[in-house]
Amino acid sequence: MTSSAPILGEWSATSGTLALDADSMAAAVQAIGEPLVMVETTRGRALGRGGSAVIGRRTSDTTAYPVIGFVPPAAVGQLGDAAFRRDHGLRYSYVSGAMAAGIGSAEIVIEMARHGMLGIFGAAGLSPSRVEQAIDRLSSELKVPDSQSAGGHLPSGFNLIHSPNDQALEKAIVDLYLRRNVRLVEASAFLDLTPHVVRYRLHGIHRDAGGQIVTRNKVIAKVSRIEVGSKFFAPAPAKILSQLLEEGAITADQAKLAEQVPVAQDITAEADSGGHTDNRPALTLLPTILALRDRAMAQYRFAQPLRVGLGGGISTPASAAAAFAMGAAYILVGSVQQACVESGTCDAVRQMLAESEQADTTMCPCADMFEMGVKVQVLKRGTMFPMRAAKLYETYRTWKGIDDIPAADRDWLEKNLFRVSLDDVWQQTCDYFSTRDPAQIEKGNRDPKHKMALVFRWYLGQSSRWANSGEPSRRLDYQIWCGPAMGAFNEWTRGTFLAQPAHRRVATVAYNLLFGAAVMQRINVLRSQGFVLPAGADHVVPRELNQLRSVLESN
Repeated sequence: MTSSAPILGEWSATSGTLALDADSMAAAVQAIGEPLVMVETTRGRALGRGGSAVIGRRTSDTTAYPVIGFVPPAAVGQLGDAAFRRDHGLRYSYVSGAMAAGIGSAEIVIEMARHGMLGIFGAAGLSPSRVEQAIDRLSSELKVPDSQSAGGHLPSGFNLIHSPNDQALEKAIVDLYLRRNVRLVEASAFLDLTPHVVRYRLHGIHRDAGGQIVTRNKVIAKVSRIEVGSKFFAPAPAKILSQLLEEGAITADQAKLAEQVPVAQDITAEADSGGHTDNRPALTLLPTILALRDRAMAQYRFAQPLRVGLGGGISTPASAAAAFAMGAAYILVGSVQQACVESGTCDAVRQMLAESEQADTTMCPCADMFEMGVKVQVLKRGTMFPMRAAKLYETYRTWKGIDDIPAADRDWLEKNLFRVSLDDVWQQTCDYFSTRDPAQIEKGNRDPKHKMALVFRWYLGQSSRWANSGEPSRRLDYQIWCGPAMGAFNEWTRGTFLAQPAHRRVATVAYNLLFGAAVMQRINVLRSQGFVLPAGADHVVPRELNQLRSVLESN
């Protein structure tokens, strides 16, 4: 028998099986805990399972098959960075991102924690009292004996979103996290470092008995720009340290220790995602941030290694496998988690997400940074919100204030978007800010442009709440944060049990993505050795949770 591939040894099928057709090969590569051997047969190349392999020599066994390649087992628990899992108390390198307004719900965080993964509560857009309710619930439901988990709780995190127009709120959230001993935050949408995120990171920094610097509070920064990432992968700037020192937030000794630790040890490279995003391609963004990590380590020589994960666009076995193959310490999933039953949105939105395709998203103005022209990515199929939000921003840029808007345009806005007069919206806005931030009202009364922005932001803010609550009369105004990953997930799950929104549970989705990534890893090993699988043998069909868990727990 001749072969273009070098013969590495031989394999005997005694007590083993030979996979020759597409179905048996698919079963072989999906038995991720088993090694496989690539062999030559009279019927072509095949995969040997079990049996007995001898590498490096040939025997006199005339029934043995020549070995031309080898595929090792793949362990789902070994995907990603082991140090990331250890530091955060995880079994798997999988993070459910902090989808704002509680869409990244307590239910999601609980399910992730119970399955050895990390969930981040979506605190952005919520009041401190609402966030504290979530802290109360998670503190209760994730409590375990100290012997089982550091600090006596299963892992969890909370979002800290940059609020350039409401620094009082950002400060209040940090105050809450420090008072309630929240040990991990996901810092998102930051344009620059603020004293608040630095204060959170450095709170309680000290040296232990062995002289090692201990930072009790961890920060995972979600970034898409290298200039922002470089600030998180560096010690806190001297200017902010001086301010915190003057305020008594840190001591002089802590300020010195702060010079030796990064603001964030972990960065999530945020590619084309839902919500705040720069639509960065994952294939270029992740290598860029990995290179930034290496430069930062060379420059600052931190005692603990910096790590980079990837989020945005991850929704299939192939995309998850690609992230790990490129060096991601962990993967972060957002849009797909929103479509699951545990998310803090409504069934109508989940159905809309389940019907979306890869091109059914667009960018439009956001509420929290409206005046700056910052945009978020949202679902456009089934809603008119993107078009209406763009109309508001166009109006804001064109006119100096509400009174300058032509009567016909104002009438259209009041009839179709606000459904009340703009004067009534301003009164509601004043009621909202009267206790939260009265300075906004004062500025609005002085500056017609600012007043117009606050009124328009009312619609942008309410639109996400209408979507989450499922307000039927406002269906065309739903603001649904979503990236193209949602369409890819729907394509992968088409015709399977996961095509139905009612069957989409966060743990089921997570296990399928991780398992699928491990399978794809094995398939890529085959490809790298010149083994071509038959059509269909490389497709990973989603499995029920119980079926997958039995596979993974024996892995």
